[in-house]
Amino acid sequence: MLVSSETGDDAAVYRLPDGRALVATVDFFTPIVDDPYDWGRIAAANAFSDVYAMGARPAIALNLASWPVDDLPLDLLVLVMQGGQDVAKEAGAVVLGGHSITDPEPKYGMVALGFAEADAIVRSSTAPPGAELFLTKPLGLGMLSTAVKRGSADPTRVTEAVALMTTLNAAASEAMLEVGAEAATDVTGFGFLGHLSEMLRASGVAAVVDAPAVPALPGTLDLARTDVVPSGTKRNHAFLRGRVDWGALTAPEQLVLADAQTSGGLLIASTHPEDLAAALRARGVRAARVGTTVPGTPGAVRVEGRLGE
Repeated sequence: MLVSSETGDDAAVYRLPDGRALVATVDFFTPIVDDPYDWGRIAAANAFSDVYAMGARPAIALNLASWPVDDLPLDLLVLVMQGGQDVAKEAGAVVLGGHSITDPEPKYGMVALGFAEADAIVRSSTAPPGAELFLTKPLGLGMLSTAVKRGSADPTRVTEAVALMTTLNAAASEAMLEVGAEAATDVTGFGFLGHLSEMLRASGVAAVVDAPAVPALPGTLDLARTDVVPSGTKRNHAFLRGRVDWGALTAPEQLVLADAQTSGGLLIASTHPEDLAAALRARGVRAARVGTTVPGTPGAVRVEGRLGE
């Protein structure tokens, strides 16, 4: 076993006799958008994201589904699974079955398996001091999903968010492998600062975050100001108490940095930032430099500046 749950990494990693590594993960969740096909696509991209964060390539997937068969037609589940199938095909993986149960609440996701060279695994627990931090997708997906559930989301913003959530992190993963990035994780349920703090804690370092550089979807701060905030984001914010020096940030700005994401981007630490920036640009990945790791209390984050509107 090369990577287990002890370091809080994104996936388990097991060394195979031929020198490769098997990367294994699982993820599933309730609907976050109205369209069942899009939900399936998002869930699949989200599951594969953990494989990409470890520097591996997806190969095999298994469906996981629970469905209220007496309340929702199975035709909708077919659309959900078709969305997952299409994203798996884009990732170069094959869906080989899975498991479903009857449940009052619909849920869908995947077991995702991938392969990598054993000596090329990218962990979240190996960020050194002096590394620059890159974020490859903007924040705000959790708040926008909450707006969808409340029926108050701007359709244009929803379209943009779905495009982001269904974009695989394959290109970003390739870029970090090319330049030998020291550490990475994907930004999902714990939010940007939650995942960053856990990366820092496992790596034994601290970080300074440049708030104006952190990208967010248009309108995210307005959603935070009007309390269109998922409960997971509020739990994340409470979890960060004692770990984060918020500086001049207002409470809504703090919530944006703690927003629980679904199928978010990669958070990459690299001591060769110019090379990584060039590799990301070459692959069309619009990444932002959002901070730097520094010596200090493991897991501690100091935020400087204010979020951009």
